[in-house]
Amino acid sequence: MEILTHLYAMNAATVYLSPAPLYHAASLRFCMGVHRLGGTTLIMDRFDALEALQLIEQYRVTHSQWVPTMFVRMLWLADEARRQYDLSSHRVAIHAAAPCPIPVKEQMLAWWGPILHEYYAGTEVNGLTAITPEEWLAHKGSVGRAVLGEPHIVDAAGNEVPPGTVGMIYFAGGRRFAYHNDPEKTASAYNAYGWSTIGDIGHMDQEGYLYLTDRQVDMIIAGGVNIYPQEVENLLITHPQVADVAVFGVPNADLGEEVKAVVQPVEMADASPALAQELLSFCQQHLARFKCPRSIDFEAELPRHPTGKLYKRLLKERYWVGRPTRLV
Repeated sequence: MEILTHLYAMNAATVYLSPAPLYHAASLRFCMGVHRLGGTTLIMDRFDALEALQLIEQYRVTHSQWVPTMFVRMLWLADEARRQYDLSSHRVAIHAAAPCPIPVKEQMLAWWGPILHEYYAGTEVNGLTAITPEEWLAHKGSVGRAVLGEPHIVDAAGNEVPPGTVGMIYFAGGRRFAYHNDPEKTASAYNAYGWSTIGDIGHMDQEGYLYLTDRQVDMIIAGGVNIYPQEVENLLITHPQVADVAVFGVPNADLGEEVKAVVQPVEMADASPALAQELLSFCQQHLARFKCPRSIDFEAELPRHPTGKLYKRLLKERYWVGRPTRLV
């Protein structure tokens, strides 16, 4: 409750839009919190970009919560469609659940103004960071500073690393948690200091702002080199012909793994070797070559949960059938 009132100034006059259904922990918790404050909630059965904008105008929505995929879907809309709605009541747009590509957030800020607030936390609530629009503009890409718990970045040997160094994100002093009927997984989430992790990788700057790199389980190891697919995904989603993208490791006889991208094009009719080569060249212009996909496949739609979560495992397992896997 303190988070809703302190960070986002929610109260009995709040009209909160939840574009995600209530079986997602964040959606449920925020809606329950708004109700406790005496506010009003609007809950979408399924996200639709135009309908979400229409609801903001119709019900004078003051607060909302999104995931980056929803921003991308709304940015696809033609300018005329996007600008036909009165969004002046909309004061706080909260987003979380996945790293937001910097160009996507910049476009949303240009459209909605400085109302985008971001936080980072897991269902385990072992720690929480938050960042305001103004802070983000000064620390682009950050998910903020600690509100709950004390973040630490730790290397593979369990040692804390200095600012700017990438490692596993742990929180000290946060809430303790346990995984249901899985004592081994619970024990693996804690280190010798009693700090806990939910498996995310990132770094902190000198001012204590946290930046996410990727999930440990999604990291690609190619020839002994660690490659973080989130960086590649964040780039490819900015290409005008890419509607959605997933990047992951697939078997490679020499390197162990190689980088694969599966792309949902804006128009499936455009899927072709020529588009694949254009996207590969686009990556090579902006990223070190070892990070770039070796190949690109196309799908009409990627498997996503209604909350926007990508089921990357469903894509990966197609390429690992009959092979030793790194799926977990």
